[in-house]
Amino acid sequence: MMIRLDKFLADMGYGTRSQVKKELSKGSVTVNGAPVRKPETKIDTEKDAVCWKGEPAAYAEYEYFMLNKPFGVVSATEDKKEKTVLDLLRSDKGSDGGTGMRREDLFPVGRLDKDTEGLLLITNDGELAHRLLSPKKHVDKVYYAEIRGKVDEEDVRLFARGLDIGDEKITLPAELKIINPGEISRIQVTVREGRYHQVKRMFRAVGKEVIYLKRLSMGNLALDEALAPGEFRRLTEEEVGRLC
Repeated sequence: MMIRLDKFLADMGYGTRSQVKKELSKGSVTVNGAPVRKPETKIDTEKDAVCWKGEPAAYAEYEYFMLNKPFGVVSATEDKKEKTVLDLLRSDKGSDGGTGMRREDLFPVGRLDKDTEGLLLITNDGELAHRLLSPKKHVDKVYYAEIRGKVDEEDVRLFARGLDIGDEKITLPAELKIINPGEISRIQVTVREGRYHQVKRMFRAVGKEVIYLKRLSMGNLALDEALAPGEFRRLTEEEVGRLC
């Protein structure tokens, strides 16, 4: 793929276009061993060897990251008031160094509520995102939750049948597993849709309240429990293959 050198470097997180241009003017960037100062220079991403301050700068058209989203952060690319998941990805809290986290074309695949934790996929692959989010695909999403109120086998049956949560249609059948019943019940639930506040609304429909919610998996991608809340890492080739 042919791409401008300044876009190449900005996409891969070496700075904004203006920052990249300043470094180019200093001779900090070489292409095939020779310094290049013109930002409009065209690069063949398959053939040309680009180095940034002496270090190789490889280009990846699509990137995939797993984030353990923490409480209090919004699933958005930008927000004037709240910290976003992309603000986290622009930090240095990646378990693999996180050096590619500053490119501007990344976005979260779907949303987790501000008070929901857990697995969030971040990518710039729009086609993959569409496949995972398409209502026709019915991709499994597994959550761990703590519920105010005793969850019992009647709730399991109701979830399996589908619930009226105030939308035009009842929900698709969901698989509810009781881990520990009690005044605060611990459960795991698998839903196959992505409706607004769906898990919370399903429990509200049976007279209970979600007080803690964490997504454990989405399709074939499971949260890496080694990631602390707010940390991220690149997906492995195997994980990307399972998603694609």
